[in-house]
Amino acid sequence: MEIATNTSTISSCSKEDQMIYKEWFNLADSDGDGRITGNDATNFFAMSKLSRAELKQIWAIADSKRQGFLGLPEFVTAMQLVSLAQMGHEITSETLKGKVEMESMKPPVMEGLDALVAVTKYKGLTTNGHLETNGSPSAQQFTSKPSKKLPLSAVTSIIDGLKKMYIEKLKPLEVTYCFNDFVSPLLTNSDFDAKPMVMLLGQYSTGKTTFIKHLLRCDYPGAHIGPEPTTDRFVVVMSGDDERTIPGNTIAVRADMPFNGLTTFGGAFLSKFECSQMPHPLLDEITFVDTPGVLSGEKQRTQRSYDFTGVISWFAAKCDVILLLFDPHKLDISDEFKRVITSLRGNEDKIRVVLNKADQVGTQELMRVYGALMWSLGKVLNTPEVVRVYIGSFNDKPVDEAVIGPMWQELFEKEQDNLLMDLVDIPKKACDRRINEFVKRARAAKIHAYIISHLKKEMPAMMGKAKAQRRLTDNLKDEFAKVQREFHLPAGDFPNVEHFREVLNGYSIDKFEKLKPKMIQAVDDMLSYEIPELLKKFRNPYEY
Repeated sequence: MEIATNTSTISSCSKEDQMIYKEWFNLADSDGDGRITGNDATNFFAMSKLSRAELKQIWAIADSKRQGFLGLPEFVTAMQLVSLAQMGHEITSETLKGKVEMESMKPPVMEGLDALVAVTKYKGLTTNGHLETNGSPSAQQFTSKPSKKLPLSAVTSIIDGLKKMYIEKLKPLEVTYCFNDFVSPLLTNSDFDAKPMVMLLGQYSTGKTTFIKHLLRCDYPGAHIGPEPTTDRFVVVMSGDDERTIPGNTIAVRADMPFNGLTTFGGAFLSKFECSQMPHPLLDEITFVDTPGVLSGEKQRTQRSYDFTGVISWFAAKCDVILLLFDPHKLDISDEFKRVITSLRGNEDKIRVVLNKADQVGTQELMRVYGALMWSLGKVLNTPEVVRVYIGSFNDKPVDEAVIGPMWQELFEKEQDNLLMDLVDIPKKACDRRINEFVKRARAAKIHAYIISHLKKEMPAMMGKAKAQRRLTDNLKDEFAKVQREFHLPAGDFPNVEHFREVLNGYSIDKFEKLKPKMIQAVDDMLSYEIPELLKKFRNPYEY
């Protein structure tokens, strides 16, 4: 099973149709920002004379990522669906798969479109919305990127709205109470615009790199596979114009990549971090994070030169899915692996457990291995719910039916399909995940502000400040309990006491800010009113 992308809809069209769709897209894009919002769509799609129910379904399929707008690839998808609807086909998510040859499909009939084109040209505008000079088209006409920059006040997508809210409402609260030092670095535009990420964790030789290769159907630059610990660094596998590897120090300072926060882990980590770029349709939708094998046995006695679990925790907060890979021959959870799993606290909903290389053991051994893995995970994850474990062999070699039998081969195929379907849904759920992470961050920032202001309030005005700081730092758990009772906050949302104490030791509590109710109220209003209004504004424009 492969993850399909919207870009394939453009490449499947003839060059003549591509030019037509680009011209229509520029006509429908009233703001010239490269996005067709709900209002643009209702005006333009009305010329198809389809029913509201059909247009509602078309928008839902085209805007599968729930961004609240259509780019050019999504617009082409919508137009092809309109064409199919006019031909009498039922509109479903499977409509574009195999019913009609794409190259033979003609653009839909849009009544009144010719008149709109004529009026636009009569006004002296090019098809890209730019004025002509001396009867010649402007240079911008031949560029695919919009020349108009989107101002902060103009919100044309859910992500734009979150950016605006963060800068105006949440970021001032984070800066005031040093949230970036205690919990998470400040966000940048690249953090909002980044593609969904999938991180793979596990001991060495559990098949992390092979898993990525299996999905890509090819090697990525710098990939090394072997029974020994071959991956000695964090490797981000992402889309690029050509095949190359970029050193960690370079990508950590690039403004167009969401890795600026990794500079806090120092040069020792950045020397063990790199980016692998290559053109690939799957990487246009998802970024993979390959990690060094977690150490076990005597190897874990050697300390790494950087905060390994801290880096894992940083990536966990950014990722959409975390895959924990196990090998039937490596079920032991070492001390370092236990610390790694503990560092994933707060991201349990992203974790998927994969028992890889399951075809290397027989049926009876596999049953015992599965039971042992469930028992080990139950002692580490500390959750009453049973974790979902996917069983399979994620490599390009055919499964040996002689070893596992036909019944188990069918099970492997179903398990692999279930996991891959989970990955297929990642781009579709990316916008929802951004909203979820943003709300989670806002709640964490509020609690952090309450804690910091409480500690400030407990400090004496004149004498004994050093003694008071030691007392507050030593009894931090009790102070958290006081804050929880005073503001009626859930205990599970409070930060890790030991980590908070470690960072707090580098600060003078007396220098902290007092509680500022207006800032807290602004964040409360954002959570209660502004985010729901934003989601309402960019929902399906054809919903009643």
